[in-house]
Amino acid sequence: MTHARNDGPPAATSALELNGICRRFGRRWVLRGIDLQLARGETLGLMGRNGSGKTTLLRIISTALKPTRGSGRVFGHDLVREADAVRERVGVLGHAPGLYEDLTGEENLRFALGMLGWTPDARRIADLLERVGLAGVRERVRAYSAGMRRRLALARVLMVRPDLLLLDAPFARFDEEGLTLVCD
Repeated sequence: MTHARNDGPPAATSALELNGICRRFGRRWVLRGIDLQLARGETLGLMGRNGSGKTTLLRIISTALKPTRGSGRVFGHDLVREADAVRERVGVLGHAPGLYEDLTGEENLRFALGMLGWTPDARRIADLLERVGLAGVRERVRAYSAGMRRRLALARVLMVRPDLLLLDAPFARFDEEGLTLVCD
């Protein structure tokens, strides 16, 4: 007799599905009835004024914030009930780079991998630093320009190979060459 394995939800056809997502802070509604479907491999840009709810929506998708109403799924996993499974698939580059200024770029990546319980892979780290244009940079992060910090933060997000990459204000602090990193 054979038994079917149940490793979670069936393979999702969409990377992201949002249905009626709403979020309220006190009496103020920031998001009302957001419906969205994003297929695997698609790119979506959110445009709007400051305070229009873009970051709030990204926080909900990344499970850092629960919706007041509505539901959503990331690769078939429910945003609220399966938040851990969602976080395993999502990488977020927010406003704050979250870097350690007393460490070099390489040391920051090694430390981040160690905090995840992963064995730091020197080749992978070197490849990521090359990819974001920081290969050979040996200074401590405190000496980095704002754009270099943003590049290193992007490398840190990419090192876990997320299936869905969320970039909050993706063009902030990147020079022309850095913009190609987030647009490719």
